Amino acid sequence: MDDEQSLRSTSDDLANRCLKLLTISGVGFVLAAGAATLPPLSGELQIHDPSTITKCGDSYWAFGTGTGVSSRVSRDLVKWTEGPRVFAQAPAWTTEVNPRNFGKFWAPDLVHSQGQYLLYYSVSSWGSRESAIGLARSPTLDPKARDYGWRDAGIVVRTSNGDNHNAIDPSVLLDRDDRLWLAFGSYWNGIKLVELNAKTGLCLTTNPPIYSLAWNGSIEAACLHQRGDKYYLLVNWGQCCRGTNSTYEIRMGRSAGVTGPYLDRDGKDMLQGGGSLLLATSGHRIGPGHAGILTVDGQDFLSYHFYNARSRGRALLEIAPLKWSPDGWPEVVTPVHAGE
Repeated sequence: MDDEQSLRSTSDDLANRCLKLLTISGVGFVLAAGAATLPPLSGELQIHDPSTITKCGDSYWAFGTGTGVSSRVSRDLVKWTEGPRVFAQAPAWTTEVNPRNFGKFWAPDLVHSQGQYLLYYSVSSWGSRESAIGLARSPTLDPKARDYGWRDAGIVVRTSNGDNHNAIDPSVLLDRDDRLWLAFGSYWNGIKLVELNAKTGLCLTTNPPIYSLAWNGSIEAACLHQRGDKYYLLVNWGQCCRGTNSTYEIRMGRSAGVTGPYLDRDGKDMLQGGGSLLLATSGHRIGPGHAGILTVDGQDFLSYHFYNARSRGRALLEIAPLKWSPDGWPEVVTPVHAGE
C-alpha cells in the first residue's frame, strides 16, 4: 500500500511539473511538454482574412472580409459570436475606385490610437490594381455604447492598373514612439509601407515616401509587429481562397527599423525573396493565413484563418500560443485539441 501511494505521489509530481496552467481572461490554457492544449474555439468561427484581434472593454473583436466588413466578438477568446457589420451602406467613393467590389471589402485591420479605433480595409476586385485602402473611425467597438458608430474617413492609399504595387491587405502598427505605420500590398512589386498621422489615421503627408519591405512571386497579407527593439514582418506566400486546394503559408523576417531591411533567419533580405517559414498546412488546417499577433498578460498569441478540411474547406478562425526562441524568433505552438 505504501509503495502504491508513493508511486501515485511521484506520478502527480511529474504531472504537475509537465503541465503549466495559464489563466488568461478566465480561460485556462494548458502548456504541456512544448505542445498546447487549448479549449477548442466555438461559436461563429467562420471568417476570412481576420484582422489583428483587438480588445475593447471586456470583449475581444476580430474583423474580416465580407459585405460591409464583417465582425466577430468574444469575452474569453474561445467562444465567438457574430458582431455587426462596419458599414450598413458602402461609402460612395468605393464604387468609383472599383465598381466591381460590390460592397464586399477585404482583409481589414485596426488599431486604437489617440482615443479612437482606426479600421482599415481593402476596396478592390480579383486580380485588379484598381484598389484603395479605406479608413473608418469609431470611439468604441461596443455597439451598445452611446458614442458607437463607424464614420467613413475616405481613402488612405490608392493604386491603379498603371502602378507597380497594389493597395490591399492593410496591416497597421502603432509603434512604441507613437508613430503609426501602414504596411500593404499584394503580388506585383510586393509589400509596401507608409507612415500615417496617429491622430487622423490618414497619410502623414500629401505625398508620403513609400518604402519597399518584401517581395515574392506570390506575396500578400502583411502583419507588422514590434517586440523589444525589433520589428517583425509576417507575410503570406502561396494561393488563397481555394479551400482545401489553397497553398498559403506564413513567412517572416525581422528588422532593427520599421522601414527595413527585413531579414529572415538565414540573413536573406525579404526584398530578395527571403522569408523563413512560420506556419504551413498541418493536418486538417490547410493554408493558414492573415496572421495577427495579440498579447494578453504577457503571453503572445497568433491569430489566423485556415481552410478546414473537415468542413469542406471553410475558412475558420484559429488562435495559437506563440513562444520565442532564444535568438528572438516567434514559433507557433500548434493547437492540439482533445480528440484530434
